[in-house]
Amino acid sequence: MELYGYWRSSASYRARIALNYKQLDYNYIPVHLIKEGGEQHKQAYRQLNPNGLVPTLVNGPVILHQSLAIIEYLEETHPKPSLLPGNAQKRGAIRAIALDIASELQPLINLRVQQYLVRELDADDNAKQAWLAHWFKQSFTALERNLEEVSGQYCVGDDFSLADVCLVPQVYSAERFGIALEDYPLIRTIYQRLLELPWVAAAHPSKQPDAES
Repeated sequence: MELYGYWRSSASYRARIALNYKQLDYNYIPVHLIKEGGEQHKQAYRQLNPNGLVPTLVNGPVILHQSLAIIEYLEETHPKPSLLPGNAQKRGAIRAIALDIASELQPLINLRVQQYLVRELDADDNAKQAWLAHWFKQSFTALERNLEEVSGQYCVGDDFSLADVCLVPQVYSAERFGIALEDYPLIRTIYQRLLELPWVAAAHPSKQPDAES
């Protein structure tokens, strides 16, 4: 099994956590998103992933992109330990949080959006930071309220789940972009608890072979 990714990509981070949690061996193949204009745009990688995004999972004849699709595939092919534990209601709550983060927030703050703001809309550093702060605030304010209803030790109850897989990389990104987290005590508490889990710690961007010092 091979995972093409980038050390600080939120989506790649999700896939690494899921693979580690399920104790699956994989070869990590770095795709540098900035060097030489971005290796994700090169023809060889586009043949694997026409969207030119990371991550991409290759498992024999299976080639998958989109982190949530990759994780659902891993869940179906390696159901234990589960990232979607509990009854239908609990799994629905897990998926809702995962989608709030991965489908609503992350696409608005990812690298290609930031590059477009600068390149095409002439956004300076202050304007770009205001954009990031706006969308993080909207998402994290709603997420904090949601966690008040469904969280326990982790995002949904006391079982590690897909929701936690998505939370960790997004809080990491918030810290990297200098987003204040004081207004989100549940998010911060759960995040710190998750960082102590061995499968999460091993997936941290700083632990990846392509991490920049």
